[in-house]
Amino acid sequence: MTAPGGPLLSVRDLRKTYDTPQGALSVLDGVSLDLDAGRTLALTGESGSGKSTLLHLIAGLDSADGGQILLDGRDVAAMGDSARADLRRRTIGLVFQQFNLVPSLTVAANLAFQARLAGRLDPDWQAALTDRLGLTDLLDRYPEQLSGGQQQRVAIGRALAIRPRLLLADEPTGNLDEATADAVLDLTMDLVAETGCALLVVTHSARLAERMDRSVLLRAGQIASQIAGGT
Repeated sequence: MTAPGGPLLSVRDLRKTYDTPQGALSVLDGVSLDLDAGRTLALTGESGSGKSTLLHLIAGLDSADGGQILLDGRDVAAMGDSARADLRRRTIGLVFQQFNLVPSLTVAANLAFQARLAGRLDPDWQAALTDRLGLTDLLDRYPEQLSGGQQQRVAIGRALAIRPRLLLADEPTGNLDEATADAVLDLTMDLVAETGCALLVVTHSARLAERMDRSVLLRAGQIASQIAGGT
């Protein structure tokens, strides 16, 4: 568990290189950052700056070449595949730009999917999420019958159903129009505040980044600047 007063997430000197036909490509080159429980952080930067790679490493979806990722006192970078998968089931909520809902499952089943895998299905919390997300009348529908904003709300509900310690979102409003994106973000921020989890968002949107407590700009695999947000 996180030491009293310590950050929930601590990344130190993280490095990642990919082999390409042109030779080795350094995507992350010594990135370090902290994120406390209950706080929000945006990762910004141009395409290829390392934002999504950093998020995927924190989620345990890929392995780092060097450095340390401490999440709730556990070193993600040192874990094997099985341990990282268990961490994603029980500790991390993931929200993607493409929603990644299971097309053969109803809204109700998609909402419960991760919680069932983790053995953490809480009917009361599930009902509260469904109500807050405005999905009560859509539970019997399938993803293809939903709008983009509705699908994203289902994806957020699925990620929060386990009451994660850390919510990771990769361009979560990238496929939504501005008004829908604002509504989805407002709802996400409210639910994050209620649950007390930390939120880390990869985004190209300056408007979204300004809503976070802090914004980190990545450039060529390194942290170029950090800006306080919360506007």
